Amino acid sequence: MIVLNILNGDFSDFGSWVYRQLLMLPGIVIGLTVHEFAHGLVSDRCGDPTPRAQGRLTLNPAAHIDLIGFLCLFFAGFGWGQPVQIDPRYYKHKRLDEFLVSIAGVTMNFIVAVALAFVLHLIMHSGSAFFSTATGDVILNMVQYGIFINLVLMIFNLIPVPPLDGWGILTQIFDLEKYRWYPIVYQNGFYILLALILFNVTSLILDPAINGIWSWMLNTIVI
Repeated sequence: MIVLNILNGDFSDFGSWVYRQLLMLPGIVIGLTVHEFAHGLVSDRCGDPTPRAQGRLTLNPAAHIDLIGFLCLFFAGFGWGQPVQIDPRYYKHKRLDEFLVSIAGVTMNFIVAVALAFVLHLIMHSGSAFFSTATGDVILNMVQYGIFINLVLMIFNLIPVPPLDGWGILTQIFDLEKYRWYPIVYQNGFYILLALILFNVTSLILDPAINGIWSWMLNTIVI
């Protein structure tokens, strides 16, 4: 599951809000799609036939977008993609393979963010008058939002709370399943995550991490 808070501002200027959300749409669709596709692809490579059998080894957004989650994401700022179902019983190296599957989604989001940063670099240095036009400005903003959204997806999903990817990564690194408290945390992970969101703890993690990575991209790639 992917949960994302990208709602900036409020509804006081509804027209601007709608325009901003529309600019985010390509980034949202791409980010959710590649994230879930990566989970399915790596699980397939590790011997699990489940994602392939369920038609998840595709970059068609229709296979990965959950309609309710997408609408919630667009209108409320919180949403999710359709989780890829996996069956670890097929893995030859259970902990390693589960680790690779868990980290695949965030890795893909980082790759997309870096790729879009190079696109932004080419735009900024193209010298084309096109990007001074209204249409060019729309494209420029879509690319920037695409970078931002993929960074948010990456950082947010690295938070070590179930059902986020960070929990799966941490579980395999430290073999947390052997501890008696593991099922309790796993079963109540959604409520823990919801509390972190409601009390704005996630922003304390997201903001400095995203700003730091964005500054790095700006200084090493874009400029």
